[in-house]
Amino acid sequence: MKPPGIYGWIMLGGILLGAYLWHRKWKNSEPVLFGIFIGAMIGAFLGAKLIYLFAEGWLHFGKPDAWLQIATGKTILGALLGGYLGVEITKNLLEYNQPTGDWFAFTVAGGIAAGRIGCLFYGCCPGQECDPQAWYALTDEARTARWPAVPIELAFNLIAIGILLQLQKSPVFRGQLFHAYLIGYGVFRFAHEFFRATPKIIFGEISSYHLAALVVMILGVAGYRKRARENSIERQS
Repeated sequence: MKPPGIYGWIMLGGILLGAYLWHRKWKNSEPVLFGIFIGAMIGAFLGAKLIYLFAEGWLHFGKPDAWLQIATGKTILGALLGGYLGVEITKNLLEYNQPTGDWFAFTVAGGIAAGRIGCLFYGCCPGQECDPQAWYALTDEARTARWPAVPIELAFNLIAIGILLQLQKSPVFRGQLFHAYLIGYGVFRFAHEFFRATPKIIFGEISSYHLAALVVMILGVAGYRKRARENSIERQS
C-alpha cells in the first residue's frame, strides 16, 4: 500500500526547501529577488500543466478519468520551460538584469531528484517494458519488467548536482550553471525518452516530450551564448 499523500508532501517539501534556500542566499539582497522566485514558481506550475496537456493529456479527452488525469498530470520538462520563462518575464517586468540562474540550477536539480523519489513511491513515469532477465529490469505492480527510468533520472540529477558544485568553482561558468543544466538535462532527457513508457505519436518512436527536451536544450544553448557575450563585454570594459 502506498503512503497516502506522500507525493504531494514531497512536492510541498521541495518548494518550501527551495524557498528557504533562496531566502538564505538572497535575504540581504534586493527584495525584488523574492518576486523573481515567485515568478519562477508560477511559470513552473503553468508550464508543467500546459506541456503535459500538449504531450499526452489530450489523449484522455472524452474518457471517464479525463478530469482526474488533467488535474493531476504534469511534466518536469514543462516546469523547466515555464520556470525559465517565468524568471525572464519577471526580471523584465521588474527591470532586474543581474544573473540569478546559478542558484536556480541547484534548487531545480534537487527538486527534480525529490520529485523522482515521489515517483518511486507511486510507480509513475515508468520505463518501457524490457527483458525480465535483464540485470537492470525493475518489476512494477503488475509484475511487468521495465526499464528503470525513474532511478536513472534520479541518479542523473544527483550526479548533476555534483558536477554543478565543481563548475561553480570556475569563473568561466559564472552565471552559466542553470544554462549548463538545461543543456545537459535536455540532451539526457531526449535520449532517455526512447526508453520511457510515453505516447510515441511521431513515427511510433518520437513523443512530444522529445520535442520539449529539444526546446529545453535550445534554450540552454541560447542562454549560455547570450551570457557568455555579456561576460566577455564586462571583462573588456
